[in-house]
Amino acid sequence: MKRQRGNGRLTWMHNILNGTAETKDVIYRTPIGQNGEGFVLLPDLNWDRKTLENLHLLALVERDDIWSVRDLKKLHLDWLRGMKKKIVDAVVRTYPGLEEDQLKLYVHYHPTYYHLHIHVVHAALEAGMSQAVGKAIGVESIMSQLEAMEGGDQTGMDSVTLTYTVGEASDLWKEVYEPLRELNGSSHRSG
Repeated sequence: MKRQRGNGRLTWMHNILNGTAETKDVIYRTPIGQNGEGFVLLPDLNWDRKTLENLHLLALVERDDIWSVRDLKKLHLDWLRGMKKKIVDAVVRTYPGLEEDQLKLYVHYHPTYYHLHIHVVHAALEAGMSQAVGKAIGVESIMSQLEAMEGGDQTGMDSVTLTYTVGEASDLWKEVYEPLRELNGSSHRSG
């Protein structure tokens, strides 16, 4: 994960968060530097920006200490609730044809990049790779799971079993599973 965050891989995101890139695309922005509580909401590159039924937005969180769903803890519940409300309110205000119940908010595990970001899509959007089972986890589900967990504020999603799909194009596949498969394949051939 550290390598996924290094070598400038997140520079583009930090440029958006600090207001030096893609400023014209920003739909909603909390004031920068509000104790790490802020975020930026902008269209995903895959959305045509016209068809509401295909709506796909990204909320990039300002906090740099939460890399993925695994870093979320009970102590983050109020932050998650507040951010979800601000995101939904901003989307409904920006796109008057939409209502709250037409939106789905989710995160990926494993994410494409390790800096927490929330996907916001129209409920009618066909569930493709981005929303696939074994990839997308609903924000409501995360909050519900955190609420139901026994333990104090430090109890979190790092202790939960998450089932996920690993595509053959992913770094995890290439660096872990493919070598194991090759090793197992060669041991079967030699024995």
